[in-house]
Amino acid sequence: MAEAETGTPTASAPATPGTPGGPLFSSLRVDSLSYDRKSMPRCKCLPVGAASWAPSPTCFTDFPAPDVSLTRKLGAEFVGTFILIFAATAGPIVNQKYSGVETLIGNAACAGLAVMIVILSTGHISGAHLNPSLTIAFAALRHFPWVQVPAYIAAQVSASICASFALKAVFHPFMSGGVTVPSVSIGQAFALEFLITFNLLFVVTAVATDTRAVGELAGIAVGATVMLNILVAGPSSGGSMNPVRTLGPAVAAGNYRAIWIYLVAPTLGAVAGAAIYTAVKLRADEGEQPRQVRSFRR
Repeated sequence: MAEAETGTPTASAPATPGTPGGPLFSSLRVDSLSYDRKSMPRCKCLPVGAASWAPSPTCFTDFPAPDVSLTRKLGAEFVGTFILIFAATAGPIVNQKYSGVETLIGNAACAGLAVMIVILSTGHISGAHLNPSLTIAFAALRHFPWVQVPAYIAAQVSASICASFALKAVFHPFMSGGVTVPSVSIGQAFALEFLITFNLLFVVTAVATDTRAVGELAGIAVGATVMLNILVAGPSSGGSMNPVRTLGPAVAAGNYRAIWIYLVAPTLGAVAGAAIYTAVKLRADEGEQPRQVRSFRR
């Protein structure tokens, strides 16, 4: 919350063959991955220019009520996550059912395009997080209020399970094709999920919290990152980047093999990626002046 009110974006994204979503926009810029800064004044417990971004206990209650009701945010988050998990999981299932018709590129495109369209369509409402790891990372770096984290995660998890059982009903008995399980060692899978989620959150944090980044293209940037990560890690770890991308299909298929990797590694990678961008981000007095952004307006 260290940024000035007029210099922050508000935006969403997500997810991977699972993931995420946004910038913290002022009245000139709306963050599709986080809350709207024009209604969220700067947190008083961390002054501008403070050296640390560690959360302060008083910040938990320093967030005023946003101008979009929490019910609407959760509704948009549920629908967005449902669309993402349905598309990202359906690609591999169709690939399995029709003997490789989708290919790795098709699977990556299913997830990346789903992330892009959800960010562009619901980012101005809920931020289109679509990913518990992203929500936790943004809250840890005070781009999102901790008090809303449990509700967001509940919406994401329930949407993932609903989408997975919908796929199971449609494509039975090919649900196993949509489960992300490692084809490499546990250590390699953990490292891959950590690194690709690090990449994702580095990009998301840039377009979501920095007015100098190209925030109006947040959906394209995040969707392209998801595609790239799946092309790199899909054959090895499944390229999840998102706990609910793995959790819902695992529940529907009854396959919990190495599921802890997909719960822990993306969350650690997300926090690390968001923290690293925060560390290298230009200060207000450095570089070019923030641009006025016309996209993602409420």
